[in-house]
Amino acid sequence: PPVVHSRFRANKKMMAKRKGRHSGTGKRRGTRDARLPAKVLWIRRQRVLRRLLRKYREAKKLDKHLYHELYLKAKGNVFKNKRVLIEYIHKAKNEKQRVQNLAEQAEA
Repeated sequence: PPVVHSRFRANKKMMAKRKGRHSGTGKRRGTRDARLPAKVLWIRRQRVLRRLLRKYREAKKLDKHLYHELYLKAKGNVFKNKRVLIEYIHKAKNEKQRVQNLAEQAEA
């Protein structure tokens, strides 16, 4: 054909965009919420945390009381992410064990 309509530059730009180029503040037209809704982030986080809690409960790492308490805390926006939740679980279990040991020593 006498006329060429090459996609080379377009493809090159797309490759760069895939690497995360050309996406600074100056290139953004939508609000942060329009680009990735806070609700979507919330739903993702809730699903991650609830999945973890369910897994821990089935593996008998959590009794139903602690599970329920943590489920409600997750819903109440206490845990920023999975790592924070796991940390909290370890602390709670250690505290419970400490109280139990003290009780045993007091009774002995």
